[in-house]
Amino acid sequence: MLNVAHHAWSGPLRRPRMSNDEDVRPGVSLTSRYLTRDGVPVIPVSGEIHYSRVPRARWLTRLRQMRAGGVTVVATYVFWLHHVEHRGLPRFDGNLDLAAFFDLAVAEGFDVVLRIGPWCHGESRNGGFPDWVQQAPVRHRTDDPAYLSLVREWFGQIAHALDGRSGLGIQLENELYDQPGHIVTLKRLAREAGMSAPLWTATAWGSADLPAEEVLPLYGGYGDGFWVDADAPWDPTFRDHYFFSHVWDDPGIGADVRRLQLQGMRADRSHPRTPSELFPPATCELGGGMATAYHRRPRPAALDIATIAHCKIGNGSAWQGYYMYAGGTNPPGDHGMQESHATGYPNDMQRLGYDFHAPVGEAGLLAASHAALRSQHAFLAAFGSVLAEMPSSLPLLRPTGVEDSQTLRWALRSDGTSGFLFIAWHQPHVPLPVYRGAQFSVRLDSATLELPAAPVDIPPGTLARWPLGLTLGGVRLDWATASALTVLAGPVPTLVLVAEAGIEVSYSVGGTVATVEPALSPVRLRAAGGELDLLVLPAAVAAEVWVCSDGPGGSPAPRSFDGPRSFDDPSPARRLLLSPDELSWGPSGRISSTGLRVQVYDPAARGFRQLTLEGPFPVHADLADKSDLSGSVEAPPADSADKSDLSVIIPELVRAAGGAVPVAYGKFDGRQSAPSPEAFDELAAVYRLPLPTWATDGSADTFLHLRWAGDVGQLRVDGRTVTDRFWDGSEWIVNLRDAGLHPGATLTLHLLPLATGSTISLPADARNRLATADGQLLAIDSVRLRTHPLWREPDDPTPTSHP
Repeated sequence: MLNVAHHAWSGPLRRPRMSNDEDVRPGVSLTSRYLTRDGVPVIPVSGEIHYSRVPRARWLTRLRQMRAGGVTVVATYVFWLHHVEHRGLPRFDGNLDLAAFFDLAVAEGFDVVLRIGPWCHGESRNGGFPDWVQQAPVRHRTDDPAYLSLVREWFGQIAHALDGRSGLGIQLENELYDQPGHIVTLKRLAREAGMSAPLWTATAWGSADLPAEEVLPLYGGYGDGFWVDADAPWDPTFRDHYFFSHVWDDPGIGADVRRLQLQGMRADRSHPRTPSELFPPATCELGGGMATAYHRRPRPAALDIATIAHCKIGNGSAWQGYYMYAGGTNPPGDHGMQESHATGYPNDMQRLGYDFHAPVGEAGLLAASHAALRSQHAFLAAFGSVLAEMPSSLPLLRPTGVEDSQTLRWALRSDGTSGFLFIAWHQPHVPLPVYRGAQFSVRLDSATLELPAAPVDIPPGTLARWPLGLTLGGVRLDWATASALTVLAGPVPTLVLVAEAGIEVSYSVGGTVATVEPALSPVRLRAAGGELDLLVLPAAVAAEVWVCSDGPGGSPAPRSFDGPRSFDDPSPARRLLLSPDELSWGPSGRISSTGLRVQVYDPAARGFRQLTLEGPFPVHADLADKSDLSGSVEAPPADSADKSDLSVIIPELVRAAGGAVPVAYGKFDGRQSAPSPEAFDELAAVYRLPLPTWATDGSADTFLHLRWAGDVGQLRVDGRTVTDRFWDGSEWIVNLRDAGLHPGATLTLHLLPLATGSTISLPADARNRLATADGQLLAIDSVRLRTHPLWREPDDPTPTSHP
C-alpha cells in the first residue's frame, strides 16, 4: 500500500502589497496561494507567443489555436532589437505593432503579460539588445546611469506604443541573478514611462536574488535543453522535472549564459529553491518544446512535455506558464536576429526558424503536444477554482533521486475533504518499467481512502489525475481510477473522465465499488442526494478531445458552487467535442475545423452527435479574421477533409553537394559552430521544387512537408532564404504563403550534408541513421504539399449531420 497524508497549508493566507495595495486592478488579487479573478481562485495558463516572430495576418489564428489549447494568458517578449535595430528609428508597425497585438489578444478574451526586458534572451541576438546598445560604453544590466539612460529611452518607446494599455503583468529583465536593486530600478523606470500592471514578475531560477515583495518569482522546467554540451549526458537538472517535488528552482536553465556572465564573479547560491512565503509557486517557462542549437538538437516528445506540466500541477502550481507555446520565424535583420557564437553567446541558433517544437509550430500546424496539454488545461478550467485551495502533499515513500526508476512517482492535492491523486510514470531517455501492484492509501482529515479495491499495474507513459471525494449533482464520488477532465451542464451534470491506457477503470460511491468500461456514453450514478452522469472516455480518443469553454455572448459568467467541493453549476457554454481534425474558436464559441469529423456531446441525449458544419472555405491570411463567412467557396483542389496528400513533389537537382563536408566548422566555448554562409553555399546541394499552379496562386494555405536528412537546410524563394532548419530527424513543415511564395516564383531547397564523424548531439533515431551513412549523410525522403480547408459551425446550428 502506497501511503500519503494530507498536509494543510504551512502558513496563513497572505495578501502581498502587489495587486492589493499597489497597482490595484478591480477583479484581480494575488495571494500567497493563488490568483483570484472576481473573488474566485483561478489557475491561469499562459502561453508564450512572440508577435514579432509571427506574421501579423496570423495573429488571430494563432491566438485561437492557443485558446483551443486552453491557454488563458498570452505572454510575449518585447524585443528591443526587433523594434529599434537602428537608434532613432523605432518601429511599431506591421508585425511589430505591439498595440494592435495587445488589443487583439484582449478582444479575444486573453489576459496579457509583457516581458519588456530590456534584456530578454529568447535566443535573440545580444539577448535582445540592439547592436548599438550592446556596443555602448556602459555597464549593461546594472544601475550604471549611462545604461539607465538607454533603458529609459526604450521604456518610453514601449509606453508610447501602448498608449495607456495595461495588461495583467509585466516581467522585468530575464535571468538576472544577483542584482535585486537593479530590478527595483527597472520597475521604477517602467512606471515613470507610464506602464503599470497588477503583477510585476521576474524569473527566479538559478537561485536568483530577487527584491522582496517587489516582483512575483516565476520558475521554469525543461526536460532537455540545447544549452548543455553536445557530449553531456541527460542532466539531473532536466531529470528533476519528471518527479513530484516542492523544490521549484531549476539551476540549469540558462546556465551556459550565466556561466559566461559570471566569469570572474562569485555567484551567491544561498537563496532558497522554493517560493517566497508571500507568493504562490508559479511558472512562466515550462517547456512547451525546445529550441534547436547547432551543437545540440533535442526533440522532446509530446508525452515528455506533458509529464513536466503534469508534475508541476501535482506539485502545487498556481500558474502554468509555457515557453514557447507558438513558434515563429525571426525577422531577418541586417546581421541576423539570432543568438550566435559571432555575438559571444555559447550557442549557434538557426538564423530564421524558431519552431521550438512548440504545440503550435512555426508553420501554424499543431504538434501532438497541443492535445497532450489541452486535456490538462481543460481540467484546470473546470476544477482550478477548488484545486487552487488544495496544497500539495508528497507520499511517505519517495524516490531517492533522479536515478530511481523503481519508486512510483505520485502526489496528492487536497483540502482535507476532497482532492486529486496525481501519478506520473514517464521519462525520456531512460525507460521506466511497468510498476506492479499499485494501491493507494490517502489519509484526509476525517477519512482514509483506499484505492483501487485491488492493486493495479501502472504502465510506462501513465499520467493520471484521479478524483477523490468530489460531490456533483448531489452524488459524492469517493474515488475513480480515470483522469478528471471537465464537468458539463445538463438535466443531470456530467463528470467527464479519461481512462488511462492499460488501467481498469473503477469507482466508489458510498463505499460501493464498481467497474466501468470506457465508452462514448455515460453511466448514471444515483445517491440519496441526486444523480450524476459519469462519462469515461476511452484512452484511445484522448488525443481527439477538445473542451470549448466559450459560448454565445462571449466568455461564460463566473460559476457558482454549492460549497467549496461541489460543481453543480458548470458553465452552460462548455462543450465537449471529439475530432481528429484541428478545432478552434473565438469568444463566441463558434467552432472552426480543418475537417468534417467533429462530434459534440449532448448531455440531454447522453451521447455524441455529428456537429453541423458548412464549407469548405479556403484558409489563408486574408480570411483569418472574418467571423461572418457564409456559404461555400471552392477549395483547391477537390476535397481534402481527410487531409490526404494533395501532391507529391519530385525535387529537381540543380547542383550536387560540393564535396566532402568537414567534421566541424569551428568551435566556441567548446561547442561546435554552425557553418558560415560562405561554407554553406559552397557545400550544400541545391534542388528546385516544381509546384502546381494552385499552390502559388494565393487561393489557399499550402503547407510544404519535407522529410530529409543532413545537417542544415534552407528554403529560398527567388534566392532569398525564408526559413531554415538544423536537422534533428523531425518533419520540416513550411507555410508557403507565409514564406512569400507567389506566382512565377522559384522555390529552391538547399541542404548541407552531415559528416558521419560529427560530434553534434542528435536524437537517438537520427544518430542511428547518421551512423549508417557512408562518410556523410544527405537524403530527401519525401516532399509533399497539403492544404487545410476550413469548415465552420453555422451561426444558428441545428442538430443535424453534415451530408
